[in-house]
Amino acid sequence: MHARNQYAFKEWAAVCQALASGQQSVILRKGGIHEGRDGFRVDHAEFWLYPTEFHQEPAVLAEQGRLHLEQARLQQPAKGSISIQRYVTIDEVVEIRDESILPRLAGLHVWSASMIQARFHYRNPFLFALLVRVYSLPQPVLLPESPHFAGCRSWVDLERELVTDSLVPVLTAEEHSQHLAELRRALSNPAGS
Repeated sequence: MHARNQYAFKEWAAVCQALASGQQSVILRKGGIHEGRDGFRVDHAEFWLYPTEFHQEPAVLAEQGRLHLEQARLQQPAKGSISIQRYVTIDEVVEIRDESILPRLAGLHVWSASMIQARFHYRNPFLFALLVRVYSLPQPVLLPESPHFAGCRSWVDLERELVTDSLVPVLTAEEHSQHLAELRRALSNPAGS
């Protein structure tokens, strides 16, 4: 793990909350409109989570996701600030090109089935699944919002590097291994394909 890092990944606040709670160990991503013709790329193997409300709608979350959204809104900092507290390392990146895999991921993320289908079919049919481990700072770091962070993009550079030496894993090593095994089973190709 890097000793300090300034790269942050924008994700819905409800998803950040699910990751922070240990319920979810996967990020499903297609890409933002500012990411060009090539779409989303995994530019960094580890990064801070940047919770956002951008495009977030309760209707496209599963029931548990809506609960995480309520919790995230209760913890939202004052307007004009962003709260950085969670750090992510990527264990594996899987490209999902078989739509039949999507229902097997139900319960392993907080999006609704219709949202995942819509993301999968947007522009061309595929999704990235980032299998991740999540860490947490004891206290959030509050940073000022910046126009530089705005828009539909996945990656942003924070105004400064934040140190990682006080991070604590959200899940134990055993719990994390169990999550990864469950995700890998769900993401494996169906028999005969």
